[in-house]
Amino acid sequence: MLIAEWMSRSGVGFGTSGARGLVTAMTDAVCFAYTLGYLQHLQSLGAFHSGDEVALAGDLRPSTPRILRACAAAIHHAGGVPLDCGTVPTPALCLFAYGRSIPSLMVTGSHIPADRNGIKFNRPEGEFLKEDETGMRRQSVTLPEGWFDAQGTLQHEFAPPGTVDVLPDYIARYRDFFGMHALKGLRLGVYQHSAVGRDCLVTLLQALGAEVTALGRSAVFIPVDTEAVRAEDCALSRDWAATGLYDAILTTDGDSDRPLLADRKGAWLRGDVLGIVAARVLGAQAVSTPVNSNTALEKACFASVIRRTRIGSPYVVAAMTEAAGQGHSPSVGYEANGGFLLATPVSREARILRPLPTRDAVLPMLCALIAARDHQNDLVALGASLPARYTMSDRLAPLPTARSTQEIATLQKELSETGQFAPFTALCGAVAGCDETDGLRVFFTQGDIVHLRPSGNAPELRVYAESDTPHRTAQLVALGVAYARPWMD
Repeated sequence: MLIAEWMSRSGVGFGTSGARGLVTAMTDAVCFAYTLGYLQHLQSLGAFHSGDEVALAGDLRPSTPRILRACAAAIHHAGGVPLDCGTVPTPALCLFAYGRSIPSLMVTGSHIPADRNGIKFNRPEGEFLKEDETGMRRQSVTLPEGWFDAQGTLQHEFAPPGTVDVLPDYIARYRDFFGMHALKGLRLGVYQHSAVGRDCLVTLLQALGAEVTALGRSAVFIPVDTEAVRAEDCALSRDWAATGLYDAILTTDGDSDRPLLADRKGAWLRGDVLGIVAARVLGAQAVSTPVNSNTALEKACFASVIRRTRIGSPYVVAAMTEAAGQGHSPSVGYEANGGFLLATPVSREARILRPLPTRDAVLPMLCALIAARDHQNDLVALGASLPARYTMSDRLAPLPTARSTQEIATLQKELSETGQFAPFTALCGAVAGCDETDGLRVFFTQGDIVHLRPSGNAPELRVYAESDTPHRTAQLVALGVAYARPWMD
């Protein structure tokens, strides 16, 4: 049966970051089939052969160990050698696998609730791209007879995979580049919740000289979304900051590839602001980022090449790789969720940071903390040094993708016919233009931006806004949510 049919029957489809679906739908048989299809696709490209190693890791969701076992069984069946990298950050897995030019997969649902999970597939040299998804869908897979029961539960026993510790090299990557005293004197809190990199982040910050306190560790999975931060997490950061004990508070999403950094007041910095800071600190000449990222990037005037893409790391990877191929270096990419990607080496004081073309949470947070050194270690002052543009987002869920897509199409038609966007015109002025690269992004004559987009990973609508003040941006987001809320009926 074709992988496309497996997706249709199971309801576990591809989002912007691999296969995602309800845990109940991600049976062992489905996960096994997807892993076979993935390896068959790589084999068709000459990127996988019998006897090759395949690295795999996972996050801290309750369903992850079961799914990892099914994936490892599929690797065995395909003739590969699975390497268990444990519960580690996605970028740590990728650093190891890319360095050895071997395939890898990460079992994670990132920021979505624990009743869902996913599998993120990688090529030996980088992330799965959209053409890889198409190629994988075409693969026909057959499950081995007798390996699964009627419910799709794996019954077959096989030798456990070999294990490897990938964290020392991931920590050394940043210690060796920035230096053991890069964060000396900083007092940092790490909000651990249920992020897979919660302990690794503490160790890494200490390796760079910081004084670190672990905060808020959870025994249950908490879906921390770095784009739509929960009110509970905002309250926690403000309470911790109010003690006066921390120069900054750091955390990540579930698989620790997206950052969240709070200043001394407990305000979480937007991921696209971190992206601008990191790109500037690294001296980036080419920056690739999705259309929903803050336009302060253009106003900052440090990059000679800026490429705007659809939302999703595969599009950012493709754009920054193309820029690198045209000789622009350093070539970097980032997303509004904060994940930062590096396509080319970066030099700093005779030290080299090698490429890591997948989302990483650590690099942008380190760059921001180091850049704040020039502002008395004050992230508030660092943020004030950037052009005054503010982005915010929220989401409506559950909202089926088909419904939100239909409603956005209707809105596009109305805009083209009338040039008016009823709830916003009185506040923002007339519509100045639209961008349909990914969803519907509307520009107004007073400089405001509103963007409505169905999520690529979950049945929800994303509402983005950008303006010149935080208050006005918050107004626009609230207005956008209120406008779309009837779509949930």
